[in-house]
Amino acid sequence: MKLSKTNYLVYRDCAHNAWMKVHRPDAYAAEPLSVFDQAIIETGNDVDVRARALFPGGVLIRRGDAAGTAEQVAVHAPVLYQPVFETDRYTTACDILVWNGAQQAYDLYEVKASTSGEDRRAKDDLYAHDIAFQALVLQECGVPLGRLHLVRLNGAYVSDGTLDIGQLFTREDFTERASALFEAVRAEMDAAHDLITLAEMPPAPCACIFKGRSSQCTTFAAINPDVPDYSVHDLTRIGASPKKLKALVDSGILDIREVPANFELTLPQRHQAEAVRSRQPYVDPAPLGAFLDEIRYPVAFLDYETYPCALPRFPRYSPYNHVPFQFSLHTVERPGAEAVHREFLFTERSCPDRPFVDALTGALPAEGSIIAWNKPFERGINAKLAERLPAEADRLAAINARFIDLMDVFSEQMVVHPRFRGKTSIKWVLPALVPKLSYKGMAIQEGATASETWNAIVTGELEPDEAEDARRNLLAYCGLDSLAMVEIWRALLDIYAAREIREAG
Repeated sequence: MKLSKTNYLVYRDCAHNAWMKVHRPDAYAAEPLSVFDQAIIETGNDVDVRARALFPGGVLIRRGDAAGTAEQVAVHAPVLYQPVFETDRYTTACDILVWNGAQQAYDLYEVKASTSGEDRRAKDDLYAHDIAFQALVLQECGVPLGRLHLVRLNGAYVSDGTLDIGQLFTREDFTERASALFEAVRAEMDAAHDLITLAEMPPAPCACIFKGRSSQCTTFAAINPDVPDYSVHDLTRIGASPKKLKALVDSGILDIREVPANFELTLPQRHQAEAVRSRQPYVDPAPLGAFLDEIRYPVAFLDYETYPCALPRFPRYSPYNHVPFQFSLHTVERPGAEAVHREFLFTERSCPDRPFVDALTGALPAEGSIIAWNKPFERGINAKLAERLPAEADRLAAINARFIDLMDVFSEQMVVHPRFRGKTSIKWVLPALVPKLSYKGMAIQEGATASETWNAIVTGELEPDEAEDARRNLLAYCGLDSLAMVEIWRALLDIYAAREIREAG
C-alpha cells in the first residue's frame, strides 16, 4: 500500500481520518461533496491547466503513469505536466516540472488556486509540507531537483478584459522553506504510511475531539460515535478556547446540556448552554430594543447573489472578485405595511456591473435603513463596484452608510434559541423563529448552488428550457433570502413587544 500526497495531508490534519479514507471510503464519502467543495476542485483544475501556459509545450503525463514519467525524465524532457512518481511506499503527482539546463536538474512548480494577497501563514505552511512531500519522493526516485516553487494567483492583478498569464500568476521560491521541513516531513510520511497499513483503526477518539465543530474531520461522527450530535464542540467559539474544551472532554462532559453551571464559559456560551438546558429562548431586551430602535422607515431588506470568479472574466476584475448578478429587495414603507418586492437577475454574457448598479439605485428607497445579513459582504461588493465604476462611488458609499446587519442580533447573543445550535446563519435562525418559511424542498437552498447555477446559465451549459427553470429557481431562492429577513425582523419585534408587556406586569 502506497501513501499518496493527498492522504499524507489528510493524516497531518487527523490520523484517524486518513485511516478511514483508505479503509472505509464509504464512511469517508458518506456526505457527498457540497457544491461549494466541488466548485473549489473544479476551480483548482482550471487554474492548474491555465498555469501550464507559463511553461508552454510540455508533455502531459497520463494519470498514474509513473513508467511514462520515468521515460520522459530519463531524456530530460523540457517540461512535464502532471508527472507521476512512485516508490515502494509513496506516490505523488507534481503539477509542473521544468528542466533547468544550467543546473542539470528539474525545477518543481506547485500550482495553487489561492491568491497571493490572502492571510498566508497557515496556507504557506500547508503548501511547504505539500512541496516537501513531493520533493522527498522525487529524490527517492533519483530525480535531480533544482528549485522548488509555488505558483498562485496574483491578487493585485487587474484584468483589462483579457488574461495576461504572466501577470495573473506569481512565482515564489519555496526551496528553503520546504527544505527546512524535510526531516520532519520524512518522519511524518513514515508514520502516516505505517498507520494506513494497519488492519484496524487506532482506538478512538481522534485528535479532533479537542477541536471545535467546524474544524473536525469529515469522519468525526463515525470515529467518535459517543459524541452527541449537538455537543460541547458546538459551543460558540469553543475552538478558540482549546484549554476550556479539553477540560470538558477530559471530564467526560460531551453533551452540551451537561456543562456544569459553575464551569467557566463566556457569556454567549453560557446563554447558549442555558437555552439548551431550559429549552427556552434567551432574550437580552436592552440591546435588542436599542437595535430595533436604530432601524428607520422605509426599511429595505436586501440580499445579493454573486459569483466568485477565480479567473477574471471582465475588465477591472481581479482574481476572486465577486461578480454581482442578482439582488432581491423587500421594502416596508411604514409600520404595519406589507413588504413590496423588487428583484434583479442578470443572465447575459456581458459584465453585469452597470445594469446591477442601475437596478439597485432605482429600486432602493432614497432614505431609511437597509437591512442585510452579514452586511460586510454586501458593503464589500458595493465597494468593489465603486472601484470599477468610479462615477457611482458616491451613490454606493451613501448606500453603504445605511446598512444595518440583522445577523448582529444573533452573533451578539441578543436572542439565543435552542434550535440555533450556536449558529448565526439565516438557514438556522429562520426555521427557529419563523417555522412557516423554509428552504427545504427548494431547487436552490444555499449560495454556492446559486453561484454555480448562474455560471451554468451564462456559460451556455444549460439548454434553453433548463436555463429558464434555473432562472426561476434563482429568483425564488434570492427572494426567500430577503423575505426571510423581513419575517425574522417581525418576529424580533414581537419578541421585544412581548417582553415589554411581560415586564410591565
